[in-house]
Amino acid sequence: MKTRRIGLPPFLVLATALLAAVASSAAFSPAAGQTVEAGERRTNERQPPGPIMDAIGLKLGMVVGEVGAGQGRFTVHLASRVGPAGKVYANDIDGGGLARIRERCERDGITNVETILGRVDDPLFPRDSLDLAFMILTYHHLSRPVDLLKNLAPSLKPGAIVAVVDPDPVKDSDGRGFESTSREEIEKDAAAAGYELVRLETFLSRDNLFILRVKTPAPRRTMSLADLLR
Repeated sequence: MKTRRIGLPPFLVLATALLAAVASSAAFSPAAGQTVEAGERRTNERQPPGPIMDAIGLKLGMVVGEVGAGQGRFTVHLASRVGPAGKVYANDIDGGGLARIRERCERDGITNVETILGRVDDPLFPRDSLDLAFMILTYHHLSRPVDLLKNLAPSLKPGAIVAVVDPDPVKDSDGRGFESTSREEIEKDAAAAGYELVRLETFLSRDNLFILRVKTPAPRRTMSLADLLR
């Protein structure tokens, strides 16, 4: 006995396709007033700003330092999340990219972003200013990552974290594994710079999210009289 396959009515097929398209486009939805630049939507779907900012604990009023801000793809989302009471220091070594960020912020009415032209070994953020430092698709480009992390530390407030989003050498399937950062690499750099990896998030399809924090020195043991007399 043959089993008869019953297809969906045409209107249901069309509705299903439309819902799938809407779900895909909704993976990234820009905040009100933000303009998505050409070529950014696809990257934002790969690295959705909302879930990433949730994972790093970004909240209203926080001060963020973005290392390697480029032309501001993620900067505008950080600025929207921290709000008028917060601030984003957008760092890069490319003055042209920073000029593009300033133009973009002026056009979109974003007033809580300040650009900083840094060096390859120092982002030059203000001292003791940051609740969080952030970099996305940047770490594997750093020519002196250990020096940069060392020079970043003085700008961090006590307890601040450094959040790094970078391609995973295994999950990144476009064949550009050399443009990636492994857990082993970042742990080695972090240790050399005085940090430790405190969390690794793997929810992104092609990237990892590393959370670093400056190591707190072990408390010094108080010498007792008995110790001194030994």
